[in-house]
Amino acid sequence: MRRWLHRRSTVAFLMCLPLILLIGGLVVYPALYAIWLSLLNKRMTHFVGLSNFAFLLRRSTFHLVIFQSCLFAISAVIAKALIGFILAHLMHAIPSGRQRIWRGLLLIPWVVPLALSTLGWWWLFDPSYSAFNWLLARVGIGPVPWLGATGWARFSMILVNTWYGAPFFMIMYLAALKSVPEQLFEAAAIDGAGAWGKLRYVTLPMMRNIISITVLFSLIVTFADFTIVRILTNGGPRDTTHIFATYAFEVGIASGDVPLGASVSLFMLPILAIASFLILRGVTRRDREMAAA
Repeated sequence: MRRWLHRRSTVAFLMCLPLILLIGGLVVYPALYAIWLSLLNKRMTHFVGLSNFAFLLRRSTFHLVIFQSCLFAISAVIAKALIGFILAHLMHAIPSGRQRIWRGLLLIPWVVPLALSTLGWWWLFDPSYSAFNWLLARVGIGPVPWLGATGWARFSMILVNTWYGAPFFMIMYLAALKSVPEQLFEAAAIDGAGAWGKLRYVTLPMMRNIISITVLFSLIVTFADFTIVRILTNGGPRDTTHIFATYAFEVGIASGDVPLGASVSLFMLPILAIASFLILRGVTRRDREMAAA
């Protein structure tokens, strides 16, 4: 026993044990319990197997939820990645002494509590007191139904999520840019590469893994987003802006069918599993290629 306790692996395991128990209690157990609930009937008294999943797949509303969730997550992640990439390059070009101020200002959307900032956006989109519509009226443009029409409501949700998440991409990409050796850019300049050549042959290959991991992390978080949709539209108009999280809450909590709500939330699992497999396989393949080179 004394020899076992003196092993470094044993000490590491014991030090990580509180975190392992915390993850098991707050993540693993609820996930397994949700799987069990999804296999029960509405009263949670009988085992019904996959009947809840079959029932959801027959509903046109749930088909719309799947489409809206994928549209919301993919569009928001692409927008956040592009804006974060541009902001990171702009920040990287600023002298180090001035970067602190700009980093602090640009991180404000990510630091402010999401519920509070979403309420601010809701006021900007409000049909009666919309500041955006007031500005449009000043230039002779009629009011826009930001949250009253399906297309505009989807655009508003993606806009708010992009505003909130772009600073995270910026700070991750900025850290990756600072780790790229300056000698590579100098060598590319000697070979005649311009700004586009440096971006294509130096920056993107060196940042490819961090871009993939950041996109994967943001995709998981965005798919599970609840606050923005709940506050802005609550699934309206006519349930056309529901995503998995809000629809699971509506079905499971508001309507009282907890097993069906658990089934809705579990539909995220295969989508995210496929995305994680594809992205992580690409990261592993590039690591092997770099190690072989």
